[in-house]
Amino acid sequence: MKSQTLIELLLATTLAGCGYYLTFYVPKHDKAGDPVLALASYFLTYSPVQSVDQQAYVVPPALELWDTPAEIRDRVATLQSGEEVFVLGRFRDWAHVRLPDDSEGWVSEDGLMDYKNHEAEESLLDSLGEVPAQAEGHPVGIENIHLQPARTAAVVTQVNPAQTLEIFDRKLVECPHEDDASGILPDPANVREVWYLVREGSHAGWILGHRVQLTIPKEIAAYAQNSNLVAWVVLNTVSDRGHRVPQYVVADRDGAENCDFTKIQVLTWWKRKQMYVVAFQQSGLRGYFPILVSREGSVPCFRLRIVDAQGHRGQESFGLFDTLTRPLGNTFNGASDAGPQQSLAQLPKGGANARSSAGG
Repeated sequence: MKSQTLIELLLATTLAGCGYYLTFYVPKHDKAGDPVLALASYFLTYSPVQSVDQQAYVVPPALELWDTPAEIRDRVATLQSGEEVFVLGRFRDWAHVRLPDDSEGWVSEDGLMDYKNHEAEESLLDSLGEVPAQAEGHPVGIENIHLQPARTAAVVTQVNPAQTLEIFDRKLVECPHEDDASGILPDPANVREVWYLVREGSHAGWILGHRVQLTIPKEIAAYAQNSNLVAWVVLNTVSDRGHRVPQYVVADRDGAENCDFTKIQVLTWWKRKQMYVVAFQQSGLRGYFPILVSREGSVPCFRLRIVDAQGHRGQESFGLFDTLTRPLGNTFNGASDAGPQQSLAQLPKGGANARSSAGG
């Protein structure tokens, strides 16, 4: 009799508990993954799939597609970086996706980038189309490329040391006060950190500058000795023994300057000696990327974005006449895309700042 009463009591308590969870607890805890009932060897959760209806794109080089988010699951396919998927729903940190061939599966949600961020990356990529790369380098490890120069900004892709990064811009930003999801602590001795705007294949974004090792071309490596070479931009190429040899405008930065470069040199090719020579140089600059190159007729030109001693923003333009570099003019009206003040036709023969190289 007592045992029957005890069983009835346990049954009533269980039913009451179930009624409480279903009536009061569950409606208030309907976020995917919230606990509903925990026993010694079993954990039951109320985890509805949150409905989603949007495009997304794969971020990492490879993202596994599974048949279910359960602990026991089978791999369906491996998605590649940049692939488009359609997100049907979310469950905890999983996304239920449909592929272009109408097949479906589950992927880790942090491996996807939403449509809005994808469009922003495409716009950033397009903006680099007419700008020459200032330098090249490679990541020092497996690194994230961000949509903005910030550790918490959306990740557009991941890169590894085997990949080449084209560098287009440099920006100093305030260091975060606390560590973030990147897992990389800022240097406590610095209040600002450097970010590079880079392109890798069909991706563009920002990466921490100290996570990139610059790869200086071997043919001009000698000019990087005892200096801090930060940019090398091809002005033009000259024919020599059946090959096209590039001629460069290179930039370096003295010390820990806030600007991108403090000195530029023009390196022209001396055919007779089979070597580069310094055809022109200018120091004491406060210059900022990008160094722009163009042609006016047959003359290769380059333009520097600089700030003068009074803090006025402006530009200086130069032309390379064979082995002679001549200033074409400058402007300090604050316009970031201002051109030369005088055309090549108006340029006088020679020039106060023109310098000749030793070779031809």
